Amino acid sequence: MDMEHHISDRVDALTPSQTLAVSAKAKQLRAEGKDVIGLGAGEPDFDTPEHIKAAAVQALADGFTRYTPSGGIPELREAIAEKFYRDNRLRYSAKQIVVSCGGKHSCYNAVQALCNAGDEVIVPSPYWVSYPEIVSLASARTVILPTTIETDFKVTPEQLDKAINDRTRLLILNSPSNPTGTVYTPGEIRALADICVERGVYILSDDIYERILYDEARHCSPAVFSEKHYQRTVIVHGFAKAWSMTGWRLGFMAAPEPVAKAVDALQSHCTSNPTSFAQKGGLAALSGSMAHLDEWLKQFDRRRLSALERLRKMKGIRCNKPQGAYYLFPNISGTGLSSGEFCNRLLEEHLVAAVPGSAFGADDYIRLSYATDLESLETGLDRMADFLRDLNGNDPVPEP
Repeated sequence: MDMEHHISDRVDALTPSQTLAVSAKAKQLRAEGKDVIGLGAGEPDFDTPEHIKAAAVQALADGFTRYTPSGGIPELREAIAEKFYRDNRLRYSAKQIVVSCGGKHSCYNAVQALCNAGDEVIVPSPYWVSYPEIVSLASARTVILPTTIETDFKVTPEQLDKAINDRTRLLILNSPSNPTGTVYTPGEIRALADICVERGVYILSDDIYERILYDEARHCSPAVFSEKHYQRTVIVHGFAKAWSMTGWRLGFMAAPEPVAKAVDALQSHCTSNPTSFAQKGGLAALSGSMAHLDEWLKQFDRRRLSALERLRKMKGIRCNKPQGAYYLFPNISGTGLSSGEFCNRLLEEHLVAAVPGSAFGADDYIRLSYATDLESLETGLDRMADFLRDLNGNDPVPEP
C-alpha cells in the first residue's frame, strides 16, 4: 500500500548539498574502477596528530564514556578560554564557552539562539554552503551581499550599511574564507564591525580557518576592538582544520554570557554533550604541541602556489591568490560554461572532482581544494588543462 509522507516545510525547502553530491558521484566512478582525482575535499589530507589520538584512546581505556555537562567538560572549556587569551587577547570565562558537535553545530546553535522568525541575516557571497540553510532552519531570511574576484571577494562597509534594516539581526563573517581563501585585514574587519555595533547587529565570526594563513595575512576577531564590539560578537570555531579532526565532530563557541547560556540550554535538548572521549582529544590538542601545523602549512603553501601558477596559464580561467584556508576559487566565466556543467564534464570526461561555484552562490566559479597530495593535485590540474584544450581548440594559454 502506498502511503503519503508529510515532510515539514522547513526541511523540505533545504537545498541538497552539492559538495556531497560531487563526492557521491566521484565515489561511484571509483567503485567502477575509474581513477578519479578528488579536488573537492574540505578537510586536510593529514592524519590527526598522534598525541591527540592517544588522549582519546586513554580516555576510552579509563572508562570516560558517560555523559558530560552539555556544554563540555569544565577543563576543556577552561582550555578554550585560555586559547582565546593566548592567541587572540580576548578574555572569556569558561561560562562563555560552549563545546559542540563540530563548528557547523556551533553555527547552527548561534543562529537558533539569536534569530526569530522573520529576522534577517546578512551573508556575503561566495558563502559556505550551509550558512543559508542554517538561517532558513531558524525561520529567518538570508540577505546575500555579492562580491567578485575584482574586489577580492570582500564586502565593503557601504554594502553592509545599505543592507541593514530594522529586521537585521546578524552578519555572518568567515575569514579566512571557505570557498575563496580571502582574508580580511584588521582594518577591514574593524570597518565592518563598527557598522554592526552602531546599527545593533550581531556578528557571527566563523574562525575555523584561523590558523591556516599564508604570506603576511593576519587573522583578526571583531571582538578585539572594544567592549561594545566584544558584546556584539559570537565566535564559532573548532578542531577540524588546524588539527585535522574533521570526523571527531568537536567545535566550540565563545560568546557574551547570555548568548552562551542560551546556546547551552538549546544544546541540552538537542545533542546533549559532545562525545566524551573526543573532548579529551580536544583538550590534548589545545595543551599539546602545534609543531605539526608548521609542516602542514609548508605543504599547503607549496601546493597553493603551484596550483595558482598552473591555473593562471589556462585559457578562460582567472584566479586570485588566496591568503588563507586551502581552496582556490577560479573564475570560469571565460569558458562559456556554468559551474555545474563545467564540473560535471570535468568529472565525467577527465575524472577530476571539483565543486561548482553555484553551491556557494557564485555560478561563475568553481572551488578546487589543495588539501590533497601534490602529485594528485598536479595530475588533476593536468587533466583540467586537457579539458580546457578541448574547449578552447588546443590552446591552454590565456589571451593577453
